[in-house]
This record gives sequence, C-alpha cells and structure tokens, in this order.
Amino acid sequence: MISIDLKKGDTIKVMAGKDRSKTGKVVGVDRKSGLLTVEGVNIRTRFERSKRQNQKGQKVQFPAPFNPSKVMLVCPNCGQITRIGHVIASSGKKLRACKKCKSSF
Repeated sequence: MISIDLKKGDTIKVMAGKDRSKTGKVVGVDRKSGLLTVEGVNIRTRFERSKRQNQKGQKVQFPAPFNPSKVMLVCPNCGQITRIGHVIASSGKKLRACKKCKSSF
C-alpha cells in the first residue's frame, strides 16, 4: 500500500509530462499500485475487434493511470495549486489542509 493524499473527486493540475498544465478531476486512485486516473489526461487508444461479422471494429479512447508525483492538488477554497498538509480537528478527526490558505477540507 502506497500513501496517496489524493481522493476520488479531487481537482488536480498536471505539472510534468505530455499533458502539462491540464486540469482534471480524479476518477480513480489505485493505492496498491500507487497510480492515479484523471479524466481527460493521459488518454490512450485501444482498437477493439468487431463482435459480429456485420459490425465494424472501433477505436476506444480511455484515460490511463499514471504516477501521482506528476500532479498537484487544486485547493477547493482558494483555487491555487498546493501541497497537502494535515490538521487534527477538535473532534479528533484528521483532515487534509491547504498549505497556502491554511483551510481544511
């Protein structure tokens, strides 16, 4: 298990690679392999064969998983790219916090 502070539904910005400066929403996080899937980023193409003889094969595009070290979180409160810190709330629950605006989410 690899520690990833990003969750499904977070908005991120790609900092490195062919999709640099794109933003997108996290579709899935695979904690076992340590990979991240983001909609509209790292799009791959797969060619599927026809299922029947009277149909044509088709080209299917899908977002492929990639390493989360290439992305940074976009803070939902201030809208800036930021690192993720942690704050313990008064209820004893551990929350993620923006390093720039210090607000927790």
